[in-house]
Amino acid sequence: MRKKRTRYSESFKAKIAIEALKDQRTISEIAGQFQIHPNQVTKWKCQLLERAPAIFEDGRKKKKDDSPTEAMLYQQIGQLQVELDWLKKKSGML
Repeated sequence: MRKKRTRYSESFKAKIAIEALKDQRTISEIAGQFQIHPNQVTKWKCQLLERAPAIFEDGRKKKKDDSPTEAMLYQQIGQLQVELDWLKKKSGML
């Protein structure tokens, strides 16, 4: 008979990962206490370290530099003017 896959809550995972980050006990000791595999503890610890900077991101909107977009628009305007002039010349309107 197959064993049903265990789902852990986010708070439980965070608790384990923080415990692993403290380095007061080994990964094996933490895994033994909570009856999970040591690889799982290491995985949760790595996930916490990777995602921790996102917690402290500045939530305010930052002003984007519009100069590349503006330059691109001026380039398109210039190209369209050249094409329009060429079409007028070809059609004999100029």
